[in-house]
Amino acid sequence: MRFLHSKGDERLISIPAIGLDLAVRVPSGATDGSATALETIDAPGFGPPLHRHRETKIFRILEGSYLFDVDGRRFQAEKGDVVNVPGGAAHAFVNVTALPARQFVLFVPGLDAVRFFKGLADVMRNGSPHQDLLNAFGRNWGVEFLGPPLALVG
Repeated sequence: MRFLHSKGDERLISIPAIGLDLAVRVPSGATDGSATALETIDAPGFGPPLHRHRETKIFRILEGSYLFDVDGRRFQAEKGDVVNVPGGAAHAFVNVTALPARQFVLFVPGLDAVRFFKGLADVMRNGSPHQDLLNAFGRNWGVEFLGPPLALVG
């Protein structure tokens, strides 16, 4: 395992179609593939499409409030809350505040998050594409896109 000291100056990866800016704080190479850690900033009313993958994801809400859907169970998570999404669980979330919200996200096992999210940004460069195109991209990563992002109920 390699020692890593992250000062928070990593370059942001932006995916405007889903209102996401993220920085990879701990790349999988620093943990011999056992984990990857990200910090995300989600725009108000935005979140990822409903999806699932083999990795477990652990979210710590740093700022704001999110509505989560994990295998059909919906709940709100606030600043300070920790949400565990087991590998294989269908999940999505949306920032339900009027300001950007932030999360620290741990993937176990790790993945090459820089390549994955830069690839996803490229697939979504003209907006959110059809689910078939997302799944063609996701197949290489073991990610299945199951539906649209969560919508805020007005």
